[in-house]
Amino acid sequence: MADDNVAAVLHKVDDIRLDACPVPQPGPDQVGVCGCVCMISDWTPVLFLNQDLTRWVCVCMISDWTPVLFLNQDLTRCVWLCVYDIRLDACPVPQPGPDQVLLRMDSVGICGSDVHYWTHGAIGDFIVKSPMVLGHEAAGVVAKLGTNVKNLQVGDRVAIEPGVPCRMCGYCKQGVYNLCPDMQFCATPPVHGNLAKYYVHAADFCYKLPENMSLEEGALMEPLAVGVHACTRAGVGLGKKVLICGAGPIGLVNLLTAKAMGATEVLITDVMEHRLEVAKSLGADHVYKVEIGAKAEDMAEDVRKILGGDGAHVTIECSGVESSIRFGIFSTRSGGCLVLVGLGKPEITLPIVNAAVREVDIRGIFRYANCYSKAIDMVASGKVDVKPLITHRFKLEETVAAFKTAKTGAGGAIKVMIKC
Repeated sequence: MADDNVAAVLHKVDDIRLDACPVPQPGPDQVGVCGCVCMISDWTPVLFLNQDLTRWVCVCMISDWTPVLFLNQDLTRCVWLCVYDIRLDACPVPQPGPDQVLLRMDSVGICGSDVHYWTHGAIGDFIVKSPMVLGHEAAGVVAKLGTNVKNLQVGDRVAIEPGVPCRMCGYCKQGVYNLCPDMQFCATPPVHGNLAKYYVHAADFCYKLPENMSLEEGALMEPLAVGVHACTRAGVGLGKKVLICGAGPIGLVNLLTAKAMGATEVLITDVMEHRLEVAKSLGADHVYKVEIGAKAEDMAEDVRKILGGDGAHVTIECSGVESSIRFGIFSTRSGGCLVLVGLGKPEITLPIVNAAVREVDIRGIFRYANCYSKAIDMVASGKVDVKPLITHRFKLEETVAAFKTAKTGAGGAIKVMIKC
């Protein structure tokens, strides 16, 4: 049904529903999705007005694993759904604005931030205060162009860089647009994400994919861009020995990036054996299982024995856990660099004097800037293979099951992909 749009919407903590929404229209330089959801509680009969105020829809006595019967937008068909706490309905496809493009979404990966919004309703100061469509690791096909769009054509397959800056501030003009204070980033409150059938986005932040890349690979350009930015900030290159703390999806894309950028040796750590096995299969030179309760100083000594010499030139910390950051500082050789990729508690205790007197640089990264083209080139050239990261696939109608899998890591989940 070409004129329907459906989005997976975070309604409240631990509660995602599929609902109907108008498809947004891209501006001249954009491509696009939107979503809306009703205020439904388990076991509560609800009557609500749809977004364009043309009809009432009744959803009655909804609970876990209870079939739902409701009318679609034009009141011509009923949809019978029994998909855990998710509602699916039809709605008009939005029209692109002048600088946008309308995208028929294909693949959306679930990020840890998506899961955190689902389970906690907030990440730091970013608080979900109203229903929000999740998803920001995405790729789709251009369905319609805004009037000003020249860089894309209908039918182009694109990877979506989810953050659209103001383009006018000092940060944007300096090229570090990831620091733009007016950044509009998918699935960061109050901005809707792109886990939907249709989505509208700025055309200049959509990157055409080469013929030898799939749309699933296109969706993985978002986490890979994080790896590109982190390794660039850290100065990874030929002759460098790299320690990566955490072998989750972000740790693994940093592994792939570090190897592609010429790192001599890469040692990756984790508390889970199966993740280390995946890391080894992706090219890690060494893996190290972190034992809960082990002293950071003792583990750092192990790192020096494994890598030889004085330890890692570069440490990329991907867990955000205080004990792991301490371990990272002790494991980085004097004059080296520690990059903080994972985000945990807002305040932690660190051996800062140890880092200072050994001139260990501690650098943060926030998302990425000017990294998508590099990420695409790395995959298209064959230097990086991201396909093994995808372990599970779900339909849009199975969003809750997909999120539960991503949250628990069931079945050895690394990257969970939703097919829209």
